[in-house]
Formats: sequence, structure tokens, C-alpha cells
Amino acid sequence: MTDSGQTFDRKEDDPLLAKGVRSPRPKDAATLILVRLAPISRKVEVLMGKRSSRHAFMPDKYVFPGGRVEASDGRVPSATELHEKTADQLAFATRRRARAFALSAIRETFEETGLIVGTSAPRDRRKLPADWESYFDLGAIPSLYGLRFVGRAITPPYRPKRYDARFFMANAEEALIDDRPPVDGAELSDLQWINLEDALHLDLPSVTQFMIGEVGERVQNPSKQPAPSFLRWTRTGHKMTRI
Repeated sequence: MTDSGQTFDRKEDDPLLAKGVRSPRPKDAATLILVRLAPISRKVEVLMGKRSSRHAFMPDKYVFPGGRVEASDGRVPSATELHEKTADQLAFATRRRARAFALSAIRETFEETGLIVGTSAPRDRRKLPADWESYFDLGAIPSLYGLRFVGRAITPPYRPKRYDARFFMANAEEALIDDRPPVDGAELSDLQWINLEDALHLDLPSVTQFMIGEVGERVQNPSKQPAPSFLRWTRTGHKMTRI
């Protein structure tokens, strides 16, 4: 692992924890960064949406689809498992927990955008978690092999809401079951495919801005992929290491 100083949280982004209040334990979360080449310009684009103003965490900010990992996510069947290298990079969790992060990112993407990451398959007749029923009802099954682990970020302890998020990246043209457009919902609005340069001009959380840079490095030099980043708070301040 390599170390470097890296600011990934601006104190004006979200409320601060009240003085004397104990910092909450971070909740596991997962995010999926879908990447594609624009149909005409062939510039690299990512899918982003605007969080509702009703959210206590990062309201009105543009983010990638994602959310909290549910205990049931790891039990969902899939057409393929994680690439061996991706699973190894997630080795700080058990293999079952590692696939739960990836499956959560797929579920959250479906719930927030209507897009299906997976492949066509007959309806699985096994008992499924309730929050996966609508996904499988569309004749799909998740496919994990194409997801790549980009980074991990833990919300600093001075925030009242904290998440331990794993960021995945996938080629939309390979990962999505079809080319349907994303659909705005209660969680994310103004969903759009936007090129990396333009995305940096949106109202972004600083961790999202950091991850856009990580995506840029990977797409500009496919033959030399950086190790996943790990962003966290230490006694000396923000810290970024490579896993």
C-alpha cells in the first residue's frame, strides 16, 4: 500500500456532528459507476443523478447510483461471480460479504435508475429477498464479473451520518441488459450521461469528484490500472492509500 495526503471531504458539504455527541459507526454502502463512450462524440461518459433535497446526507448533490448494503444482498443468486482480482482486492471482507457489496451496487442502480446490470434468464424460482423481486421479475439475473473495484471511502467521524462505501466501475455497454434510458425516481433526479470533464462542473461531494479522477485514470490508460484507493480519516487528517 502507498500513502499520500488527500482531502476528500469538505466541511461545508454536509452538517457536522454536534459537539460532545459520539460519532456513529459507519454503515456499509456500495456505489456503481457506469461508464460508456458517447454515441456521437465518443467521449467517456458516466451516469450521474441529483440527490433529493429531502435527504439528510448530501442533499442536492450529484452522485453515482448507490446506497446501503442490505444483509440479504449476499444471498442473491448471480449468473457470474466477481473477477478473481476484484474479489482479492475486497479480501478485507469475506467472499460472501464481498459479493454482497457488488450485488448491493447492482440493486441500488436498478432501484434508482431503472437500469438492469445483469443478463437475461428465466425467473429464478428460489425464494428471493423482497427488495430483489421486481428485478428478477423482469427476467434478469445479476452478473458480477464485469464489475471492477475502484475504491473505498469512509465518511469522517465528524459527520452525523457515516458510510463505509465501496465504489465499483463497469462498462455500461457490456454490463447493462439493454439500452433503455435511465428513469428519474424518488432517490435521484436529473439522471444523465455526462462526460468526465463536464461532470466536474456539477455540484459534487468531494469524494465523488475524487472518484471521477480515479475513473479518468483507468479509461485513459487501460493497460495500467491503479490499485483501488482507500479514503479515510486518521488522527493526522485525511488519508488516501492504495489497497
